[in-house]
Formats: sequence, C-alpha cells, structure tokens
Amino acid sequence: MRNYEDIIVLLRYSLNGYAYQSLDTVDAKRFEEAYHAGDEEAFCHLFGPEHILGHLGEFLNYFMARKVMGSLEVLRSAGTVTKKLATWLDEQGYVSDDERELAVGQVAHAARNLPRAERLARLLYNQSRAAPDFDPGALGKGDLVEDFLVIERVAPGALYFAGGIGPLAVSEQASALAEVGWGVSITLARITGTWWVAEVGNVYSV
Repeated sequence: MRNYEDIIVLLRYSLNGYAYQSLDTVDAKRFEEAYHAGDEEAFCHLFGPEHILGHLGEFLNYFMARKVMGSLEVLRSAGTVTKKLATWLDEQGYVSDDERELAVGQVAHAARNLPRAERLARLLYNQSRAAPDFDPGALGKGDLVEDFLVIERVAPGALYFAGGIGPLAVSEQASALAEVGWGVSITLARITGTWWVAEVGNVYSV
C-alpha cells in the first residue's frame, strides 16, 4: 500500500509538472495564470480525471525513467498502480472503455520495460567499474564518446549503437535485457581497439 501511495504522489508531481503541455490554448492560459500566481499544483487543482490517462505514457516512459531514482519494486509498482487506476476511472465513468484499453496497453508496455531498463543500467554501471584507467587526452579522434546513444543492434554478449559505435562487449545477461531503439546516457572509451564503459547514466526504454 505504501508503494501505491508513493506512485500516486509521483503521478501528481508529473501531472503538475508536465501535463500542461497537452492543454489547448484556453486551458493552457488558465493553467499559466494559476501557476504564476503561486499555485504549484495548478494542474491537479484545475483539471479533472479525464486528463489522467492521456498523461500515463509520459509519466511511465519519461518521468519514472528520467526523474525518479526508484527501486525495481517501485518501478514495477508504477505499472500495477496505473493499470488499476485506469480501470477505476473507467468503472467510475470518467473515461471510456476504449480510452481505458489504450491506457492499459501503454501501461503494460512500460511495466515490462522499465524494470528491465533499470537492471540493464545497473549491469552497465557495474561493468564501468572494471574499465581500465585512461587519459582522455591521449585517445584518438572518435575514441571517446560521451552522449545519449541509441542501441541499433543487439547480439549475444554485445551491443551496437547508432553512428557505427560498437561492438561493446557486455554480459549475456545485459544483452538479453537490451532492446533495439532503447537509449543510453553513456561515456564510452575505445582503448587499443576495444570499447569500454567509462560512465553510464540511465537506460531509457521506448
């Protein structure tokens, strides 16, 4: 139950911080006036439950992935809680059956991918701790990459990134988690022809 409460609090933060971007001109003006008057929870104070389902995709795929340093348990709970919320909104007549079905599909996708992306990030971080020491200034052109990289191909024990970067040798556990199209905030160094993970941030599922 504590996880349920935490997820709803996080959803409110996400709605208040980002959901205004989907408002039409009239509602956006109402929001801006209330927000600039000092109401930091203006979105949830002004708008009703019909706005919730349209924001779940951004909440799960952006807010939970990029803004919340949660445990795997919390990430799994996000999918469970938002799915039940979508069903409750339908039962109460706030949304249509079609809107609920669309939201449940988005939630199922995110619920499956969020914990996997977090596990992959942890494996890459552990791998970075085994990287050899190196002098960035001594590397050749193109041998140090610090960027948001998109996974272009996955092979057993190897990841390939867009831009012709790779292969990066990883554990087979890591490659089994990774999916084409996922993005990684990462620093890679090519030392004597081999790519190493120097630093890693988050892994973002799509």
